Amino acid sequence: MSTLVEKASGSHFKQGANWPASVAPADRFRYYRVYGMSLRSQIELSLPQHALSHSREIEVLDQPASFFSCAVGGAVLERSSLSSIEYAHLEDGSTYARWDNLGEFLVSGDGERIACRRFDGASDESFQVYLLGQALSFSLVKQGMEPLHATSVVVDGGALVFLGGSGIGKSSLAASFLHAGYELLTDDLLLLQERPSGLIAYPGPARIKLFPPMAREFLGSVVTGIPMHAGTRKLVIRLPADKICSTPVPLRAIYALGPPHEGSGGGEVQIARLSSREAFLTLINNTFNYVIMDAGRLQRQFLETSFLVKATAVRTLSYPRELSCLPSVRDAILEDIAKSSDGEWKAAIWGD
Repeated sequence: MSTLVEKASGSHFKQGANWPASVAPADRFRYYRVYGMSLRSQIELSLPQHALSHSREIEVLDQPASFFSCAVGGAVLERSSLSSIEYAHLEDGSTYARWDNLGEFLVSGDGERIACRRFDGASDESFQVYLLGQALSFSLVKQGMEPLHATSVVVDGGALVFLGGSGIGKSSLAASFLHAGYELLTDDLLLLQERPSGLIAYPGPARIKLFPPMAREFLGSVVTGIPMHAGTRKLVIRLPADKICSTPVPLRAIYALGPPHEGSGGGEVQIARLSSREAFLTLINNTFNYVIMDAGRLQRQFLETSFLVKATAVRTLSYPRELSCLPSVRDAILEDIAKSSDGEWKAAIWGD
């Protein structure tokens, strides 16, 4: 999978940003690491602090409303049909994005800088969900990477990946694995990178998003969280160290969550390997960012998705969306990987 830096070239260019000088006193910044990327941030984030790294770095800047007003000018914002985001591609290659009642962001054309502002009334936890997910996805894509809309847990040292759109049950299924003693790798955004040993999955923030009944069932009755935003009861829940994996791990298997009761199996758990064509379309349909759609990105998506289809099997997973069924779904997945992916797993580790 490519890691070449490519600048996005949207078709709705407007004004550009007068970015502040890059050089600033070191004590104004904190250093973090997430999705394999180094963050140099003026904002305190709910991530473990990390020593200054020479790896690829993204700078996170806290900017006032006047900065964004100047950058966006009279640009007409577009609204995505798939989410509540409003956005505009600016003439300097940067992208502006905002979410009502949460905050606004400006991502530079090279993806190396994110300016942000939290709106009054938005919780810090909710704001960071969008900063470290939605906004950061613009930076990753502009730097030539392809994040997936996925949640991942770690089983026997490898990443099990659950693909699917918002609300389909990725986090709930992951929570059932946490309850059984497994660790969360990432919730909602997944970044895979090719390494000599195979495809590696990188950890995200140490949090999961769950509705209260799921949180109580799998994380305990005393668990607390912050509503993700004003329009949902879903909670953002920080996880303790014993429930997360903070290091990259090899990719083990990918499961695409289908609609409940898909097919003729009634209430049974159904797992089936997808054909190469079906797997390709499934992966494309589960990209994380739908706003940057220039020709360069589409070409990269085609090449990287083709590579991923050849490198690992993609299975479809369908089951009843009932809380009581999730342990059985978890057991079916564990049985599936035990009986069918041992050879694939060894190939992923040793490159056989």
